[in-house]
Amino acid sequence: MTSRCQSFPPSETPEARVLILGSMPGGESLRQHQYYAFRHNAFWRIAGTLFSFSPELPYEQRLARLRACGVALWDVLAECEREGSLDTAIRSPDPNDIPGLLARCPRIELVCCNGSAAFNCLRKFFPKLPVPAVRMISTSPAAARYTYEQKLAAWRDVLEPFLPKK
Repeated sequence: MTSRCQSFPPSETPEARVLILGSMPGGESLRQHQYYAFRHNAFWRIAGTLFSFSPELPYEQRLARLRACGVALWDVLAECEREGSLDTAIRSPDPNDIPGLLARCPRIELVCCNGSAAFNCLRKFFPKLPVPAVRMISTSPAAARYTYEQKLAAWRDVLEPFLPKK
């Protein structure tokens, strides 16, 4: 059965230098009201490794650690119709106010789209942004042709200039 889904408010800080965008939270994330709550999604494991925090921290602490590292987190879509959790099932999408977030967070230098669906939706609704946007390998288990190590390496390559200095 198709249902109307709504994303969450952004996790942002005016000091953010990077914005990571998903497309729309999946079913488990919507149930838990947490970004990337599906246990097989590698997002928190990758973010924890890159930004030096435990992916096992309570959710609000993980968000706070990302913000402290200059990372904002949101979704391209505010609402959509979808059966299940797959991005390919998204219908009737309405975008979030990405330009508004970029105005509130003027230090953002890079938008990282977590997967093709996020990137394609961003380009559809916002073809011209004041900062570059890159398509990242999805951290979702649906991107099964990539190993965790390949996903981590790809994310590290793009985010290297923004990572905490050792």
